[in-house]
Amino acid sequence: MADKLALPLLLPNPPPPKPFFQDHNPTAAAPPSPPNLTPLFLDHLPRQQTPITASPNYPSSIPTPRRRIGKHKDPNKGKPWVHHRLSTQGELIFRSLIDPQFDIKNLDDELSILFNSSNRVENDFIFLDVLAIIKALGHNKKCELALSVFEWIRKRSDSDKLINGSLVAVIISMLGKDGQVSTAATLFHDLQKDGFDLDVYAYTSLITVFVSNHRYKEAVMIFKKMEDEGCQPTLITYNVILNVYGKMGMPWHKIMEIFDSMKSSGVAPDAYTYNTIISCCRRGSLYEEAKGIFNEMKLAGFSPDKVTYNALLDVYGKSRRPKEAMEVLKEMEINGFSPSIVTYNSLISAYARDGLLEEAMELKLKMVENGIKPDVFTYTTLLSGFEKNGKDDSAMRVFHEMKAAGCNPNICTFNALIKMYGNRGKFTEMMKIFDDMKAFGCKADLVTWNTLLAVFGQNGMDTEVSGVFREMKRSGFVPERDTFNTLISAYSRCGAFEQAMAIYKRMFESGVTPDLSTYNAVLAALARGGLWAQSEKIFAEMIDKRCKPNQLTYSSLLHAYANGKQVEKIHGLAEEIYSGKIESHAVLLKTLVLVYCKSDLLNETEKAFFELKSKGLNPDITTLNAMVSIYGRRQMVGKVDEILSFMKKSGFTHSLTTYNSLMHMYSRSGNFERAEEILRDLIKKGIKPDVISYNTVIYAYCRNRRMKEASRVFKEMTEMGLAPDVITYNTFVGSYAADGMFVEAVDVVRYMIRNGCRPNESTYNSIVDWYRKLNRGDEAVMFVTNIREINPHISKEEVCRLSERLMM
Repeated sequence: MADKLALPLLLPNPPPPKPFFQDHNPTAAAPPSPPNLTPLFLDHLPRQQTPITASPNYPSSIPTPRRRIGKHKDPNKGKPWVHHRLSTQGELIFRSLIDPQFDIKNLDDELSILFNSSNRVENDFIFLDVLAIIKALGHNKKCELALSVFEWIRKRSDSDKLINGSLVAVIISMLGKDGQVSTAATLFHDLQKDGFDLDVYAYTSLITVFVSNHRYKEAVMIFKKMEDEGCQPTLITYNVILNVYGKMGMPWHKIMEIFDSMKSSGVAPDAYTYNTIISCCRRGSLYEEAKGIFNEMKLAGFSPDKVTYNALLDVYGKSRRPKEAMEVLKEMEINGFSPSIVTYNSLISAYARDGLLEEAMELKLKMVENGIKPDVFTYTTLLSGFEKNGKDDSAMRVFHEMKAAGCNPNICTFNALIKMYGNRGKFTEMMKIFDDMKAFGCKADLVTWNTLLAVFGQNGMDTEVSGVFREMKRSGFVPERDTFNTLISAYSRCGAFEQAMAIYKRMFESGVTPDLSTYNAVLAALARGGLWAQSEKIFAEMIDKRCKPNQLTYSSLLHAYANGKQVEKIHGLAEEIYSGKIESHAVLLKTLVLVYCKSDLLNETEKAFFELKSKGLNPDITTLNAMVSIYGRRQMVGKVDEILSFMKKSGFTHSLTTYNSLMHMYSRSGNFERAEEILRDLIKKGIKPDVISYNTVIYAYCRNRRMKEASRVFKEMTEMGLAPDVITYNTFVGSYAADGMFVEAVDVVRYMIRNGCRPNESTYNSIVDWYRKLNRGDEAVMFVTNIREINPHISKEEVCRLSERLMM
């Protein structure tokens, strides 16, 4: 597709009209020794070791990468090199150079033969010989020798007659394919300093080398330098740079500036140009813009091909618009293009992203019926879809089916499994997948590192986040926009808001332009702190930068309003969603369920939930957990059972949040002992409880004056390595004080201070208030008077506040 771009064979003649596709496999550097990390991650870092055979959990055969032979426009169709342009003398010299016995010391003698005849330099044949010899050496993987030949020519006094843009383009491209990107760039700049007139061929070759090695910023810099020096880009150059802009996630208006500049300079776009621009729409889910380019392409007289339709399908898939994707499929078939594996994968992705997993599975069956075998991308897309919707059992069934079909998992599959286990807090299983990945020959890629950053971030493990980031950089990965976006999100989830904003600032300093995902990450960070006013400013900046908001943008705004207790603003956005002014997408309706649940507004929560279902949109595990929570808070056990029944019927796996909500409901009911039974059940299922889980069970026992059981659960909590928080201690303090056991209540306060937990207003209020309720006012005064003996660090303001409370 459009992201597989390479430069065509460059000759002194005008370039071919179209570039062609080619796979690139840059070799990753070996990772250095690991940094000091916490034990959880340290044990799983790559180490120097002998090759490991595949894990018994996976198919034993590890496929070797397939190479494409017979590339487009290759006259040899993968056959041995034929030196049509070499003279007889040139052929003899070439054969001598590739002879295993050839000594580089004799290079001068061999090449000098080409120039023995007088005035041969003025003859075009001498140039063609030089060009063909260098190309032939490159074809025979003699890159260093080809470079030596080029440098020998460069040192000649008549080199200006031999070196032109086409020859430079050939040697630059050759170095790039050999992985010598820095050498290629240095050679290019040195030639410029030496006064060689480098043309569009040379510039385009260096741009393509940077693109092929994922060094997009440098590619853009060379393109701008080319324009500044008045070198007119060709169709190929524009196509390459448009592809780069798409990969970099450049804002749409920047892409359009290049496109408009191309047309205004008299370079007519071709079908490849339109396909590339449609592909550029994927990152920002710009389905309207993609459709506009698609229509413009047809008006320009180009017939869409399979690549066009697949690119448009992919845009609709990433925009979560499966209906429109199906319409593209119909048009594609009407025009005589049979759907390929790429087509089906895009359609399956569209349905899976929207939570329509039954439809996605039906498409998989249909593709099999049509004789197309699902590949690793098909299975991984389905696995990720089930994981995202909380259907772990279904996700693992897809994985097992994939293995049974003999389809080897790739890095994307392992990344999806890491995400699944990490999101469930199953870190042991997650790190086993990380180990299995290495044993199977898959190296961690940028997505792997970003996934680990996200997982540790959402679990509040900021030490692990920093450790993974350090190891990622040590392994040779340069942070890109997605990494910065992930770090912003990870640190904000850890409560490290200032660190998140420091990452945002560092991103600008690194010359990385924020995109839709960046703004969404910043908005999500602000939302967690309820900073709704700042969120509105970022939203305005986003609009000003002509970055089109999507469902996640509005979702973050809703969360910011909810956390900032701005209920009227939530209502305002909700009305725009219900009225259709803002598209009532599944994401937004699910978010409304969450924010209304968080605001404890039952009727509004139910309205959003019923609206979601009435539109035929499937709720996910997070939405269902919200319904369990709000019904549970009101002891609406029947409604909770209805949701649980739906979850079981639909194949949802209970998450920790589900269990915590159920424990919360029972902890406040007459059947309070059921809360601990649920705790035991989740532990049995391999889910690690959190502080909320234990606090809820402790509350259930304390509320019913079962202090012995509460203390037993507290002990288990600490033995599990979970640090009690102020809510844990306050539950004990309040319960003891309510029973008039003030000595025990004060002992709890002393204990929490010794263990590094700072009492808050509620801690002291519960003691003072119960003294007064039990008509023991003198003891309350004594408590406040002597409170510095309990907590020497208590502030004067807090003592004054408690003294005033005594007088209320």
